[in-house]
Amino acid sequence: MLRRIFALMIKEFLALLTDKKGRFVVIGPPIIQLIVFGYAANFDLDHVPYAIYNEDPGYVSRELLARVQGSPCFHLVTRIQNDGEIAPLIDTKRVLMVIHVGPNFSEDVLHNRPGDIQIIVDGRNSNTAMLVLNYMRTIVTDFDMRWNSTHGQVVPPARLDIRSWFNPNLDSHWFIVPGIVALLTLVVTTVVTALSVAREREAGTFDQLLVTPMSPLEILIGKALPGFIIGTLEASIAILMVVFWFHVPLRGSISALYFGLFMFLLSATGIGLMISSLAVTQQQGLLGAFLFVVPAVILSGFATPIANMPPIVQDLTYINPMRYFLIIVRSVFLEGASFDLLWTQYWPMAVIGIATLSIAGWLFRRRMY
Repeated sequence: MLRRIFALMIKEFLALLTDKKGRFVVIGPPIIQLIVFGYAANFDLDHVPYAIYNEDPGYVSRELLARVQGSPCFHLVTRIQNDGEIAPLIDTKRVLMVIHVGPNFSEDVLHNRPGDIQIIVDGRNSNTAMLVLNYMRTIVTDFDMRWNSTHGQVVPPARLDIRSWFNPNLDSHWFIVPGIVALLTLVVTTVVTALSVAREREAGTFDQLLVTPMSPLEILIGKALPGFIIGTLEASIAILMVVFWFHVPLRGSISALYFGLFMFLLSATGIGLMISSLAVTQQQGLLGAFLFVVPAVILSGFATPIANMPPIVQDLTYINPMRYFLIIVRSVFLEGASFDLLWTQYWPMAVIGIATLSIAGWLFRRRMY
């Protein structure tokens, strides 16, 4: 059995690598897209959930915080009472910003001393974090100007003390480039597997598989392994470029990252084989792959936060494997996540992979018999 599967896998590699167009699809676009997206991609700010930690009972802090609450760009999620509540809110992405006003803020302002306000932002999405800080600077600057004109002070009453978690320099590449690992892996794996059976049918060699001693399961494994191996190589090259070219720190467990990659490739390969088993020509297989890839990327949270999508669309993202792998990649790179923090992202991809491979196997048997 293993010998037959290995022979079919070698045949798939030779068919792919001897075709000039096939070689270009596998090698050229991923590298070009990684570089272009890494330098050119950008995001806009849509929604800023935040929390308030106010230790000052004075009216000055209440006046400043009222300006933030009155801004249409911010949405108050909760008020907290101690430092220990800050980390869980940001770690779980319930809020993007925490405003911490110290106990002596109003006293300092009323005595013509700058009062410090600490702004803690989630730096995982650096573009959003920078826009949040710009909005806060605008609000604080306006408050300072109005306060000085009313009270005749010269020293700005409020002074920001900014801390950015997970991405202290707010480098946008730290957020964008790791996500491209998931994007390129999905595109390459889905396209390669979506063309595998369609190529056989178009070339007229699919019928030859029917007279071989190989079972549908062996054919399924033989067709899946090339896409799996190519996807692993493409992802490994992309990860190396992220670390050594774009200098994004890899803070978490590399084994946790590759286990997530394994689960992601399992699901992407299953989806690609489903498409390929239904396609008659390579053109149909390629079209089917992109009909899946484009919505999958949009619904993954790569470009826009899932929380900003309509509820019915958010429900659709649960059947998208890229949603889960995107969280894994960014969590491992930026947060230093390990297995115990990511298991909730692993098992949905495993379920999707097993389900799609089972459907692909059923379609193979139906076509063969």
